[in-house]
Amino acid sequence: MHPLDHRDLLRGRTAVVTGGSSGIGAATVAALAAEGARVVIGYNQGRERAEALRAGLPGDGHRIARVSLDDPATHAALADLLGRDDGKLDVLVNCAGYTTRIPHNDLDKLDGSLFNEVLLVNAGGTYSIMRALMPLMRKSGNAAVVSVSSVAAFTGSGSNIAYCAAKAAIDTMTLSLARAFGPEVRFLCVSPASVDTDFVPGRSREDLRKKAAGTPLGRAVTPEDVALAVVGCITHLRTATGTRIVIDGGFTL
Repeated sequence: MHPLDHRDLLRGRTAVVTGGSSGIGAATVAALAAEGARVVIGYNQGRERAEALRAGLPGDGHRIARVSLDDPATHAALADLLGRDDGKLDVLVNCAGYTTRIPHNDLDKLDGSLFNEVLLVNAGGTYSIMRALMPLMRKSGNAAVVSVSSVAAFTGSGSNIAYCAAKAAIDTMTLSLARAFGPEVRFLCVSPASVDTDFVPGRSREDLRKKAAGTPLGRAVTPEDVALAVVGCITHLRTATGTRIVIDGGFTL
């Protein structure tokens, strides 16, 4: 049983989770559905995973939709779907992302083309989705956007330099959008350290757990930890906007 089962704090509200078919996204989908939300599971290549996740969620009205960070046409199609079926959007969780592991001193491997690709997909794609859905969120009158960022945004330590820059861009967009669109829409970031998933190719789970063992809390951040923080931003931190919630087990202390 999920820790938030049967509380129904989001009953009657519509939520979109990009990157929702696996990892942090899938855990967030489950947490939002447990709160009573109708969830649209955004996926890129994981259609079968998204459909299997949808089938097992509590409640009804859940849907899947292809939402690719680098394909603005899918962002417009999602806005059309929600406008037709719901007329508004109450919650957007930006979980979708892409990275590859490159040592920060390997500038040959991280050439300009790859740098721009990582930056554009992660930051530009996230912006494009928020832009496409903004009219629907403003119609909610009480919408929340939570972007899953990273401590890499402010430590400069992450899977590669471009990924750090992309997460920093997402944090800054959160500030700008919160200032521009309050009080109708709140914007927050949740910033974990390395999360116990397969998100970063080439990173072993054992290395991740050894690294986490040296933090004050002594354990890795799980997808469920991030999902609970996301839900808390939506349901409990009602006067928080334009801010960063760090959930790193004390990694950055």
